[in-house]
Amino acid sequence: MDPLVRGSLLVRRIIRRGHGLALGCALGAYVIAGGATGPLDVGSIAAAALFFALLVPRLRARWSHDRTRSPRSPDRVSEVPILLDVELGVLLTIGLSAALLRFEGTLDGVFSPVMYVLVALVAALARPVAAVLVLGSVIGFEALIRQYLLLEPNFDKLMPHAVFAVTFAILNLAFLRVEVARTRAAARARVEAELRRLKDDARSYRLLGAGEGSADAHAEQSAERLARSSVEEIHQSVHYALELLRRTLGLHTAVLLWLNDAETHFKISELSTESDDIHDAPIAVGDGVLGAVVAKRERVTLSGLKPSYKVPYYAGACPVSVLAAIPVLEGLEALRGILVIDRTENRPFSTQEEELAAQAARYCLRAIQNERVFVQLERAKVEQGKLYRAAQALGAATSEKDVLEAGVRAAREIASFDLAAVTIFDETTRTHEVCAAKSANGQIDDLVGVRFAHNTGLVSMVVQNRFPLPYKGQYDPTHQTVLTRRHPWPKLPSLLVLPLLQHEKPLGTLILGARRRNAFGESVRPTLEVLASHLAVSLSNARMVHKLEMMATTDGLTGLLNKRAMLEAATQKVAAAARFGRKLSVLVTDIDFFKKVNDTYGHDVGDVVIKGLGDILQRQRRATDLVARFGGEEFVVLCEETNEEGAMLLAERIRQELGKTVFHTPNGKLQVTCSIGIATFSPGHVRGVASSASASNKGADSNKSEGWDALFKAADEALYVSKRTGRNRCTAAAPTRTTKTRAS
Repeated sequence: MDPLVRGSLLVRRIIRRGHGLALGCALGAYVIAGGATGPLDVGSIAAAALFFALLVPRLRARWSHDRTRSPRSPDRVSEVPILLDVELGVLLTIGLSAALLRFEGTLDGVFSPVMYVLVALVAALARPVAAVLVLGSVIGFEALIRQYLLLEPNFDKLMPHAVFAVTFAILNLAFLRVEVARTRAAARARVEAELRRLKDDARSYRLLGAGEGSADAHAEQSAERLARSSVEEIHQSVHYALELLRRTLGLHTAVLLWLNDAETHFKISELSTESDDIHDAPIAVGDGVLGAVVAKRERVTLSGLKPSYKVPYYAGACPVSVLAAIPVLEGLEALRGILVIDRTENRPFSTQEEELAAQAARYCLRAIQNERVFVQLERAKVEQGKLYRAAQALGAATSEKDVLEAGVRAAREIASFDLAAVTIFDETTRTHEVCAAKSANGQIDDLVGVRFAHNTGLVSMVVQNRFPLPYKGQYDPTHQTVLTRRHPWPKLPSLLVLPLLQHEKPLGTLILGARRRNAFGESVRPTLEVLASHLAVSLSNARMVHKLEMMATTDGLTGLLNKRAMLEAATQKVAAAARFGRKLSVLVTDIDFFKKVNDTYGHDVGDVVIKGLGDILQRQRRATDLVARFGGEEFVVLCEETNEEGAMLLAERIRQELGKTVFHTPNGKLQVTCSIGIATFSPGHVRGVASSASASNKGADSNKSEGWDALFKAADEALYVSKRTGRNRCTAAAPTRTTKTRAS
């Protein structure tokens, strides 16, 4: 049934998409059969109606495609389906051929070149595949008409038509597409030139910094769009002021000349003029009257100018008689530009007019300063957003690993880099350790865990001076060392090592490297420094949390689990053993005559003995075993997947190794022994107390109980059996049937 359904759907799809082409071929067969040359009857009218019924919807569809923009690329129209162009070409071929046959009775009449126009249009507007198919249909349809309708024995007349059709198609395809490509390239060049001009204006207005970079292309584009919008706003404001000034004072030209970054040339920032002879090119700083304004920082007024006088912003002879140049000063001495006004009438500017022009110059400067402040505020808002998200991510991270990952992610949002590493500084040993390293191709991944002494490398210098290095983020591998000479850093042009400081105490460094030059310029460096301080605080907090967790779960003297942590783990282990039918054994160990040790040798020696037994337990346990100090000289070992025999072997190794251990004290050598009680949990059983083969006496049965409490009680009673029967021995609990617990 499934193949049948798929086949029916395929047939429906073919019919739906190809019915127009099929009906067009039917119309073509009707024309070849003589329908276009016969009398005008009902069949001819029906064929014409079918033709227009097929042609009009496809013309509308083609028109709508030409007007529709592509959703993936809004600057391009959506591509027309090839089938639509082929259908249109075939229908127009049939219609034009039928019209020629109807009105001229031949394909070689006066209007026969209309077929070449059709081929040229299709070649120009359709895709190449559709153009080739339509060209083939034109030649083939004409061949069929000449063969079966006009009854021409050979194709002598067809060949010139075919050659002309192919020639028209190739010429239109080549020349038109070349012209379209040239027009697009010219338009692209004009757009790029305009964008460069706007970017240069933004730099000259101090809206962009030199070498400014951002974390990604999207952020950089957003910054450029913001700068461009500010430039347009400045031009509108300045143009309004100049236009108002020109109309008010009856000026010929009012122009604002702005100084470039190198302070070598002026360029026309904005102007309002009645002249068509403006010279829009860079003007040297010392050129004519401009040199006097630059030198004196004062306004200069000239009158009685002659055509021979050279005014820099006019291309030809001087068309004005009076000119005033007013400096645009930021602060007291910082020259940013010159406002120049002139008029053709030989009437000097009055004091009030010059003052009005000076106010216009100050207005232009304030417009630029306002936009500069606006851009800075927008950038500050963006940077604050990045830092806010970084603070959230760092605040949510509780482990040292999570903090480092969140810090690297936040740094990547601020600046673009290829390598990142974090080092930790141990002030007591004066050593550094690489605790995290990330790179796209694994260049520095093997540096994790590397330790090196405090040296003259950049990392050590940053920790010592508490200041980011190197200067301007430029890395010179021939003269600078990042970690050590034994562990070289990849040779990338951009590098920044940031100190991780908490209350001026160095915790380590954050190292960033990039293949792009000037990746860590002044636009991103302050934000990265703030991020580094957040990272240092979060790293310190994560260490504190880890320390508190260790204090809450471990014993301070031995480093083993404490009683609380063991009880939590043991409850889960027993429940898992009951649920999955696993065996579980517990060993309870106690040092013999430990009170006598404290009384004779002192509590300091007693602590040494306790720590010695803890070390023995750590060495003898398996990786899956849990060891805890329950209090005083009592220890507990919990062994998963261990039966009574395995637990007894472990207990004997512990007892024998402790017995052979010698503790050196001020009062001489000291040796101690221990007693051990063992209980084994198996599904349906918790063993009661009885002495093992290695013990001399049998213990008493324990009361019926369940879970961890019953298991620990059985082992504890076995321990007291060992104590009562001579100490320095291991005793296992004897089996007693208990109620089988059901794990939830």
